[in-house]
Amino acid sequence: MSTPKTTSERLVEATRELLWERGYVGTSPKAVQQAAGAGQGSMYHHFTGKQDLALAAIRRTAEEMGAAAEAVLGGEGSAYARIEAYLLREREVLRGCPVGRLTMDPEVIADPELRAPVEEVLGRLRGRLAEVVQEGLDSGELRGSLDPEEIAATVVATVQGGYVLARATGSRAPFDSAVRGLLALLAAT
Repeated sequence: MSTPKTTSERLVEATRELLWERGYVGTSPKAVQQAAGAGQGSMYHHFTGKQDLALAAIRRTAEEMGAAAEAVLGGEGSAYARIEAYLLREREVLRGCPVGRLTMDPEVIADPELRAPVEEVLGRLRGRLAEVVQEGLDSGELRGSLDPEEIAATVVATVQGGYVLARATGSRAPFDSAVRGLLALLAAT
């Protein structure tokens, strides 16, 4: 039996979902309250306002994204196998990345506090991918001429760009194609 969520938890979860669907600008306090089944007083009891609540939601989403990536990248197997597992892991491709989509929101990007968790998680992801690539280079599995930071940036760009292409076409096929293409290039090393 699961423990009922607190009002604070419901507010954060509702905000996470609305940010993913609508972005920061489209996420109104009223919509959050309705989605969470919470009153205005409850929201302002737990959070100082929309920005504070959005920051909590963005941090939670970033933490989950980082943990999901680490579960695969820190797992067993060769460097290539772990990168492949990261690229092929289950995703809601047509919804886009809940963190990456925030980079399209001008208010999030203009606000250093809201942007910080987005920057941090994407930076940690690139750093972790670079470590895995370096492991592959050190073991001789991957070609010595690869630059780990550049390959890490390419992996992140492929995933994020794949989301954009999939959403633009209404099909996950462009995402899958981009992933297969990158894996073929990495396997050829």
